[in-house]
Amino acid sequence: MAVYTQVSPEALEAHLKSYDLGDVTSFKGIAGGVENSNYLLGTSHGTYILTLYEARVSALDLPFFIGLMDHLAAAGFPCPTPIRMRNGGALGELCGRPAAIVSFLDGMEVERADVDHCHMAGATMAKLHAAGQDFKIHRTNALAPHGWPALIDGNIDHADGVEAGMQKLIKDAKAQTDVQWPTDLPAGVVHADMFKDNVFFLDGHLSGVIDFYFACNDFLAYDIAIAINAWCFDEKLEFQPELCSALVAGYESERSLTEEERKALPIFAKGAALRFLLTRLNDWLNVPKGALVIPHDPTAFSTRLKFFMNNEAVLEQATQRTLA
Repeated sequence: MAVYTQVSPEALEAHLKSYDLGDVTSFKGIAGGVENSNYLLGTSHGTYILTLYEARVSALDLPFFIGLMDHLAAAGFPCPTPIRMRNGGALGELCGRPAAIVSFLDGMEVERADVDHCHMAGATMAKLHAAGQDFKIHRTNALAPHGWPALIDGNIDHADGVEAGMQKLIKDAKAQTDVQWPTDLPAGVVHADMFKDNVFFLDGHLSGVIDFYFACNDFLAYDIAIAINAWCFDEKLEFQPELCSALVAGYESERSLTEEERKALPIFAKGAALRFLLTRLNDWLNVPKGALVIPHDPTAFSTRLKFFMNNEAVLEQATQRTLA
């Protein structure tokens, strides 16, 4: 989450006339994240998240995002619910941007995940995959391998200025994924961004998953590999096999992986690390002037990518433990 577009009190008041949310009691920008402008909105009826969709998000994708949250919430999945306007719609316009309001989820992210957190995260991801199987809208993953060349071409000349050797690392990883990327595995709706800051816990239980604005249709196992990148490294960016085993075991407590999916996890892990390295590099080099946004350090994912490029057997062993 971030703030690129500033919303005045007058503009907010006019916008909220389309809703039955009561009087505004608080309104504050949220600086984390990089994709859209987000505000924490308090009213006499409750607490909500107001999102303004910036230019990086296509207006054509918004029915997918809003519809998916509606669909998952109706299936009992713990995610934000879009708030309807008086006319029944969930999408409006504010400050020249498409805008939506969603419910606020209680809970907190964990900074240091343990095996229980990872097991719950894996199980919840499998539940999301199951609940999304009958969602009728399709969205191609714009950040799948076919989308990486544009990010590479636009930023690779500056990569070594961010970290020595990053340019070669990107080229080598891209060459491997070009050859090894699977083509025929179970697919469906994936979150594609299930990092720790998008998962909340409350009283020892996983209370919710937020931020569905990278969600799309892709291989289910690729979503697991993204989560391995997100959950299975400690604060020193050292891989923790027991966390990986717990995450995959949690997933398989709800849905068993095929052997082909399990074999694909190492290349998917490399691809996920490369994807986030590329988008973070792009954001790091292209922060809009005046935006209230904290870009993520791309070197956190060059470190992960180096690990997966050189330690495939370690990941294979960690993911195979769940079979024992």
